[in-house]
Amino acid sequence: MAKIGIVTDSNSGITQKQAKELGIYVLPMPFMVNEETFYEDISLSQEEFYERLANGDDVVTSQPSPESVMKLWDNVLEEYDEIVHIPMSSGLSGSCQSAMMLAQDYDGKVQVVNNQRISVTQRQSALDAVKLAKDGKSAEEIKLFLEEDKFNSSIYIMLDTLYYLKKGGRITPAAAALGTLLRLKPVLQIQGDKLDAFAKARTTSQGKTVMINAIKNDMVNRFGGADKNNIWLQIAHSHNEEAASALKNELLEIFPGFDIHTDPLSLSIACHIGPGSLAIACCKKI
Repeated sequence: MAKIGIVTDSNSGITQKQAKELGIYVLPMPFMVNEETFYEDISLSQEEFYERLANGDDVVTSQPSPESVMKLWDNVLEEYDEIVHIPMSSGLSGSCQSAMMLAQDYDGKVQVVNNQRISVTQRQSALDAVKLAKDGKSAEEIKLFLEEDKFNSSIYIMLDTLYYLKKGGRITPAAAALGTLLRLKPVLQIQGDKLDAFAKARTTSQGKTVMINAIKNDMVNRFGGADKNNIWLQIAHSHNEEAASALKNELLEIFPGFDIHTDPLSLSIACHIGPGSLAIACCKKI
């Protein structure tokens, strides 16, 4: 049986320390802060990132270099026969396309998964890949399974501010000005490859209700039922630990017995939406 190495990137929210415990490899995403390069969870911590953001420093995401990707793959292939590489959603970054091109030089030993996930749902894909590898699936079989499974996940994110979306050119300045003026809490959704507007809430509690109803609706109508044996439920946040913890308690009342995983949002997303956001996500169990 071939030994399969599982690789993802730091957008999954999996830290280098957690990766070692899970037996997977995490490619750190690069950031340019005032034109100097940093790597998530290596030379740039969550705290430092939000400090730099608050200082008004110019923080932009970047793609991992081809050299860093291939170096990691080469290291993994010294120990494993094949690799399943799970990058962040192709709709949100070019790093998936780049990895696919690089994989062409590896004679099928590296299978790049384009399953359009990010953050806690991308993390779950990596954990699913580990399980499938243990079940004896080949790298190609795992890739095909994860790509067929890609739409069995949902994320809803409530923003605290539209400032960063506007700064990044992701929404029109007029829409952002209106949102700020009305103190709206926009709720965005990630379904597949795009970050889309979903709803506008006037208050945080209204925003939470919108997200909870949307997730419940997806569980029931798309993923075969709101059952703890059927669904992974997740929370993510950007620099908003206390609110995430309170949200977890609220969700446990609505979804008793569910195992709810909470993670900080990866910095690549936080870059575009800023601090203070809250997200609810779910994935269908494989």
